[in-house]
Amino acid sequence: MNTESIYDYLERIANLIRTDVRKAGVAKGLQPVQLEALHYLSRCNRYSNTPVAVADYLGLTKGTVSQTLGVLESSGLIKKEADLNDRRVVHLALTEEGSHVVSDAIPPNILKSAVDGLSDSSRNEITETLNRILRELQAANKLKTFGSCKTCRYHLIEEDGRRRCGLTMEWLTQSDSEKICREHQPAVESEVEENP
Repeated sequence: MNTESIYDYLERIANLIRTDVRKAGVAKGLQPVQLEALHYLSRCNRYSNTPVAVADYLGLTKGTVSQTLGVLESSGLIKKEADLNDRRVVHLALTEEGSHVVSDAIPPNILKSAVDGLSDSSRNEITETLNRILRELQAANKLKTFGSCKTCRYHLIEEDGRRRCGLTMEWLTQSDSEKICREHQPAVESEVEENP
């Protein structure tokens, strides 16, 4: 299969998913970008839940993200919290209602129904292939990877099984290690436990 065919498939899949997300957003009174911001915030760790990280992840300007976050906050879907160590830094968290919106809309129904019919091995193969394409595109464009903590070169597992971030030297929970991080640096393939 050539590059043009891969592009055609990915573009069409992305358009169908975007249409389904748009429908889910309209039902909740939200624009797709607002749902994307909520989805990101539902998956990111405590180092990556800032307005700047949302802008980086979505590839949007700070102004657009600021407006998006303002709508989400006024709708009661997110809340802002000042950083305990640096009062200039604002952290964002989903409210209970925001979490419900994400779980109802993401992943969209069209994708769920398409993927549910696949075998586990097919889903794993597709996931690995898409992960590789994504990483190649990110590297080619010099973008942050925003991978899960457990796949990062800084993710350390101590002898007693506890986890630590080698960048911040802070302890991590199992839940922390599953979340995506703005500071993620891909580990050497042999070091990765499993794909994000």
